[in-house]
Amino acid sequence: MTRAAPRELLLAVQLCLAVIACAPPALAEDATFARYGVNRLNLAWLDQAEQERVLKEIADSGATHVRLSLSRPVDKSIEAVGMASRLGLRVLLEIQLSNKDYYADAVRPRSGQGRIWDINRLSDLDLDRYRLGLRDALTRLDALGVRLEAVEPGNEINLAGYNGDLAVYREPGQQTPRTLADLKYRAAFEEGLDRYIKALRITRDEVRKSAKSGGAVIVSAGLSDMGAKEADRQGMERLDPAEVIALLRERGMDQYVDAYGIHIYPARRASKAIKSVVTKLLDFCKPSESGRPCWVTEWGIANTARSCPVDDSHREGAMAAMRTVFSQMANAKRLDAAYYYDWDTQQAYRLWRCGKLSPAGAMAIAPGDN
Repeated sequence: MTRAAPRELLLAVQLCLAVIACAPPALAEDATFARYGVNRLNLAWLDQAEQERVLKEIADSGATHVRLSLSRPVDKSIEAVGMASRLGLRVLLEIQLSNKDYYADAVRPRSGQGRIWDINRLSDLDLDRYRLGLRDALTRLDALGVRLEAVEPGNEINLAGYNGDLAVYREPGQQTPRTLADLKYRAAFEEGLDRYIKALRITRDEVRKSAKSGGAVIVSAGLSDMGAKEADRQGMERLDPAEVIALLRERGMDQYVDAYGIHIYPARRASKAIKSVVTKLLDFCKPSESGRPCWVTEWGIANTARSCPVDDSHREGAMAAMRTVFSQMANAKRLDAAYYYDWDTQQAYRLWRCGKLSPAGAMAIAPGDN
């Protein structure tokens, strides 16, 4: 091999260094890490000034990721997402499948028996309307220069509160179903799951066509962790998240999603109890080679105190325990994200207290260490 002359070697080294200096940096989102964010849903109900105030508080707090909803009025939802993006927040967009624009005009929602809201049946979802609505929203977000971090079609589809194929009983207190076989409207619920799989396929197709958000993570609907006894008390049907994940996987869900969505409200204080209940609940979360990792798109620890200055001491230990479990699962590649619920609207769970981020709130949204 011919050796380069000293001058030629120097020029080659300089050229190599120039290429390295000009190369684009690796994007943070291209690395493997857990995202820690916060929920602020239904910004579409606020005027522009209020949207900006809330989102600026979130961004100024140090949060980097936020879960927002695409809900009616859609124009204002898109406005809020654009604003969040301009503030540097990375957006997980939850698509509310209860949006009546996704259903035929003649469709009527299932009654909430006056205790909860009336809600459309997932089995009635009009897939053509859904496709057109999603396509339009993504086109408008592209025009605003928004790059979505992730898209999550649907919310708590295993709970009667968000899926009209599950029954709400006229009188609460009786035993509710424990398995699929016991559901009052089993055939309709299964038809809804079949339709949901088709909605996931549409979601993936449309997101991948997006100019800005084509690489967004597709997350399945965050499932409720409500237990059977609480369902009995409230008089509404629900199924365990693990059972619904299994039913969806049997229908081919893994072809269309990159992660499974789940919600966690452990209702525990002791660290050992929290670790036990959360670990058990997230048992179906797997590395991508053997299944799909989870995105906890809602989690929360209550603090009912309303005093100022805020006293968050009663939930700080529980917060730390939750973050420890999340970190362990993230290191095992079984968890990719956790979004705390809620920023400022639910009194018991809110992080924004007395005009600032609470101590437990800072812990909830602190960046991961992996």
